[in-house]
Amino acid sequence: MVEEKNSDIGRKTAEASKPKKKADPRKKLYQPERVLILASSPHLSSTESVYKIMWSVVGALVPAVAASIYFFGLFAFWMILSCILAAVITEAIINFVKKDGLTIKDGSAVITGLLLALTLPPSFSIGGGVLGAVFGIAVGKQIFGGLGYNIFNPALLGRAFLQAAFPVAMTTWTYPQTTKYATIDAVSTATPLGMFKFEHILTDYGDLLLGNVSGSLGETSVIAIFLGALYLIGKRYADWRIPVSFIGTVFLVGGLFWLVDPVKYPDPVFHLLSGGLMLGAFFMATDMVTSPITPKGSWIFGIGAGILLLMIRLYGGLPEGVMYSILLMNAVTPLINRYTRPEFFGEIRT
Repeated sequence: MVEEKNSDIGRKTAEASKPKKKADPRKKLYQPERVLILASSPHLSSTESVYKIMWSVVGALVPAVAASIYFFGLFAFWMILSCILAAVITEAIINFVKKDGLTIKDGSAVITGLLLALTLPPSFSIGGGVLGAVFGIAVGKQIFGGLGYNIFNPALLGRAFLQAAFPVAMTTWTYPQTTKYATIDAVSTATPLGMFKFEHILTDYGDLLLGNVSGSLGETSVIAIFLGALYLIGKRYADWRIPVSFIGTVFLVGGLFWLVDPVKYPDPVFHLLSGGLMLGAFFMATDMVTSPITPKGSWIFGIGAGILLLMIRLYGGLPEGVMYSILLMNAVTPLINRYTRPEFFGEIRT
């Protein structure tokens, strides 16, 4: 045992006395500068947030709000303020009941109240606007689970409720305060679409561009709406395919009807400048929650809404159909998403 132990000591001493080889720098082990983290998708990062997008949309609507106050007076301001407060308070109450935490800071309730107010006639009662805002938030949004789960645009659903509950008041229009009737209170008139549909009278295109015509509070001024729309498209907060296909379909198909019978049907430019097409195409049809998420689906959505709008305008009992066209396409959005979904990597469809 002593000899074996001595031999082991001698061997270790001999090995330690040997000169050590220098490490080859080319064989230096790679040491990563940072630790890699494995995580599931999505892997794309962005500085955008729901809060930022929603309040940006509110900012994009400022020109339309300013135009509504200019043409229809302080009543427009009080209607807008009342609808926004009603929408925010309703959402806060439902948050408290459901114990979900306040969601009013994201701005979605503000947008609902604001858009609803901009789609109401100047002669509509403020109490009616408040009722529509409550319905839009409670039934159009929160009953589905809140933001991201609603099927229909809440503002348009609130307006549809008011259209069914108060059909006469919702189709009663007055002249803007900037006309010669400004000194007369609430002079009833028809919208440009109604004037052509029932009387075949065309409105001056300059007035349509500026907004000096009868109509809903925020839909009359095409220039004001377009200014806000450019900001949304530029920031990519709205999918440009939807308004382009929506407006383009109305222009092309409406133009075909006009070529067939220019006396019976209005020209395509009149279709674009009158009614709520511009407001609906840029600020309602592009709602991220209720519109398709695929590029092909966006084209289908816009084309379908354009065809429905023309069928209502030309053959329906009402002169306008933007609200119904968007709501009907909202209903088929899940189906559009299903059949326009791109294939997953490696997917084999049977």
